[in-house]
Amino acid sequence: MNMNIALVPGDGIGPEIVEQAVRVLDKVADQFGHKVTYTNLLAGGCAIDATGKPLPEETLEKAKAADSVLLGAVGGPKWEHLDGIRPEQALLGLRAGLGLYANLRPALLYQELKFACPLKPEIIGDHLDIMIVRELTGGIYFGDSGREGDSAYDTERYSKAEVERVLKVAVKIAQGRKKKLTIVDKANVLESSRLWREVAAEVLEGSGLDVNYMYVDNATMQLVRNPQQFDVIVTSNMFGDIISDEASMLTGSIGMLPSASLGDGKKGMYEPIHGSAPDIAGKGIANPLATILSVAMMLRHSFELEKEARAIETAVQKTLQDGFRTADLVENAEMKAVSTKEMGDAVLARL
Repeated sequence: MNMNIALVPGDGIGPEIVEQAVRVLDKVADQFGHKVTYTNLLAGGCAIDATGKPLPEETLEKAKAADSVLLGAVGGPKWEHLDGIRPEQALLGLRAGLGLYANLRPALLYQELKFACPLKPEIIGDHLDIMIVRELTGGIYFGDSGREGDSAYDTERYSKAEVERVLKVAVKIAQGRKKKLTIVDKANVLESSRLWREVAAEVLEGSGLDVNYMYVDNATMQLVRNPQQFDVIVTSNMFGDIISDEASMLTGSIGMLPSASLGDGKKGMYEPIHGSAPDIAGKGIANPLATILSVAMMLRHSFELEKEARAIETAVQKTLQDGFRTADLVENAEMKAVSTKEMGDAVLARL
């Protein structure tokens, strides 16, 4: 298979972690007889520096022409003072421009990292594996907003079609897992959430799933009280943003979690859920595993290469089993942290 990948390293640690992910993808492609072609693109703060825009037209057009997109991270304090221009606008622009409306964020706790989970062992249980499906191109982040005098407003708005399509993605994923789906909303207050429930009743009819509705405030509590009750969670853009970050901390480090942003076709954008971490950029200590695992998600969802995806995930697991840890994963002062490249080397050696 020939794969045309758009690389968007971005800012901060983005180029460092993307470099390691590319090394892993190249080796997997070689092992399984695939060919990968890369197109390097600017987005975020580096694009502002080069072009004055967080998302140049060329970046969006070439991303559209690619089979899939691998992104590092964007943003940093260097660009926070700019009036009306922010690096994060590149993310919103890519998601909307590529029609990527469903964001998959797995929260998987590796047994080797249970020590880093803030919850008691009896709460974690033997295994923690939650998939959060976040609606990505609607809701309050894309609704009308503005200022009127001394007040400001942001509008939460959803159409039936927007809700329906992300629910169908969640249903398909839940049917391939434990057949359990939790819909998180605020239907006791928000009219948009009541629309979600109406659409869900139609979409879920005959799905064969065990469905539970939960208010978002209760869901945030239940994630730390009894995370084992969840398998697949589907929710709106803003609620999904918050809940997925909360769930990420149950895994011990935000540096471990990949994500996939999907639309109607096979094209997707894959990225770690963490930020650009400008405080450690250039030091060679960032954790590349979330980005490497994002490559596994890319192979699975955009190219339907399950064996290749599992090869990467197994290599990551073996790397952790063999004691390799970047600075964010070290268990005690006696444990030596490896560099970003050394972690990449360890994964490559175990493929």
